[in-house]
Formats: sequence, structure tokens, C-alpha cells
Amino acid sequence: GPYFVMPFIESASMSVDQRIITTSFTAEEALTSDLVPVDVDAVVFWMVWNAKKACVEVQDYPLAVAWAAQTALRDAIGRTELGDLATRRRQLDAELQKTLDEKSQDWGVTVASVEIRNIIVPAELQDALSKEAQAEREKNARILLAEVEKDISERFVEAEKKKKKNLKESMLATIS
Repeated sequence: GPYFVMPFIESASMSVDQRIITTSFTAEEALTSDLVPVDVDAVVFWMVWNAKKACVEVQDYPLAVAWAAQTALRDAIGRTELGDLATRRRQLDAELQKTLDEKSQDWGVTVASVEIRNIIVPAELQDALSKEAQAEREKNARILLAEVEKDISERFVEAEKKKKKNLKESMLATIS
């Protein structure tokens, strides 16, 4: 809450909020390992557990957390392919949280969690990826259809063999 400082008698050098703080950050035009530019928005939940360290060990601890988060996110994106970026979102969240927590421990700050909110792929690339996915689905459908047709033809062959066998047996039975 509010507090008052009497000039020349009291002084307040810095106040430290020890509640959980949220900081949103972005990695604009970060390149994935397959060289696709993406914009990623994320949020980090962190708190100061040692006010003295937060004030002494780093000049501006909220800014340091934000910069460290952005750098860690860019690094994680750079090690991940575009296809894995969306499917491994929870794993990346945990990896980023661990990395940031290790980095910020010396500052008296702990990172509770990191959550990737949005992954934006350029519009031209979205069209190309959509066409690629559609072609892949069509290919899979054609393969499935070919397999079904093969199974059906094999069943016709088996039925014909069975029919010939039954016909042969019935002819032998009528002869004897």
C-alpha cells in the first residue's frame, strides 16, 4: 500500500514487491532450426524471494527477467523446427522455465512458470504449409484407398480359389 517518507529524517531507496509478477515478452522474427521466421508471444510468472539480492546483484531485476526470458525464448525457438514448435509447446514452456529459473536464482528471483501464448507464422508461409498439409492428407487417402482395393482383390482371388476347390470336390463326389 502507500507509505510516506519524511524528508531528511527517513529515506527509502527501493521497495521490492514479493508477489508473483507477470511479464509478457515476444520473440519477433525468431528463426526456427529449419530457418522459418516466427513471432512468438509468451508470459513469464516470477517472484522475488530475496529482496536484498534482487536490489544488489542486478541493476534492474524486472528488466533483467524480461530480457533473459526473451533471450531464452529465441534460443529455444532456434533449436526447434516449425512443426515441433506447436506440438511441443508444453515441453518448451517447462524448458524455458527451468532455464530462466537457473539464470535468475543469483538475482534472488524465482520463475514459477512460462507460458507460450501465441505462435504467428507469416501469411505466405501459412498458405504453403496449408497446401503441403492438404497434399499430405490426399497422399495418405490415396494410399489407404490402394490398400483397401488390394485387400478386396485378394479376397476375390481367395473366393475364386475356394469356389474352384468346392467345384472340384463336388465333381469328384459325383464321379465316385
